[in-house]
Amino acid sequence: MTISIIGLGWLGTPLAAELQNQGYTVKGSTTKPDKRDLLRADGIEAFQLILDPGVKGELPVSLFETDILVINVPPSRRSKPADFHPKQIQQLKDLIVQNQIKKVLYVSATSVYPSENQLARETTTLSPANTGNPSLLNAENLLWENKNYDLTVIRFGGLLGDDRIPGRYFSGKENVAGHPPVNYIHRRDAVRAIPWILTNKLWNETFNIVSPVHPSKKEVFEKNAADFGFPPPASYENPEGQQWKKISPEKWLQTGFIFDFDNPLDFSYTP
Repeated sequence: MTISIIGLGWLGTPLAAELQNQGYTVKGSTTKPDKRDLLRADGIEAFQLILDPGVKGELPVSLFETDILVINVPPSRRSKPADFHPKQIQQLKDLIVQNQIKKVLYVSATSVYPSENQLARETTTLSPANTGNPSLLNAENLLWENKNYDLTVIRFGGLLGDDRIPGRYFSGKENVAGHPPVNYIHRRDAVRAIPWILTNKLWNETFNIVSPVHPSKKEVFEKNAADFGFPPPASYENPEGQQWKKISPEKWLQTGFIFDFDNPLDFSYTP
């Protein structure tokens, strides 16, 4: 079986290696020619693909000659307009239909849920008026509309672990929100989740995939500061004002998946 990954970045590259180890034929894309060459040297069939938001330059046709397409293209919320990412996804959907790709995995995020001091589940009603991330929600909806392929949407929490250590950014800062629960997932578990979906044929579903334990931001920041020797936040929000959300992974856990890192206080890092 052949899998193409659109976006061989921090998550996509180890995912490609994991899928190859499991016997899949893997292709993938990057926006940079030097990264493409490095990936090829590592044995990954990589192509350059730029979505701006349509295909810029030559289309790597063989990238879309695949059984399964993994779309792992995070939206550029700060540098691009809100409709830029949905236009990228529309371009990919057109290619999916043209190439008769039968199965699609879309990597979304739990930022689609609003922060309203609530427990968020996949059944939570989302709309353009209340979503926390209109670009992602619109992209999800585009892929669901009038589809002739199997689709599963993965809403990952904050992707951390390895060289991404939560708390560093807030080191020494004042008035940091420390009370909200975290919704994190270790990169290793995110990588493992996608082959799990393929193996168990979990199609036409939406899953929240986050570590099931939700310590407070303050707990995580303080522990990492102590472990890695950087200053913790200088002060925390008082009174507590920032709204929060806790993401439920209950539906995902019902598939039988077992996290390697179920508690963000126990994440492994390679600083």
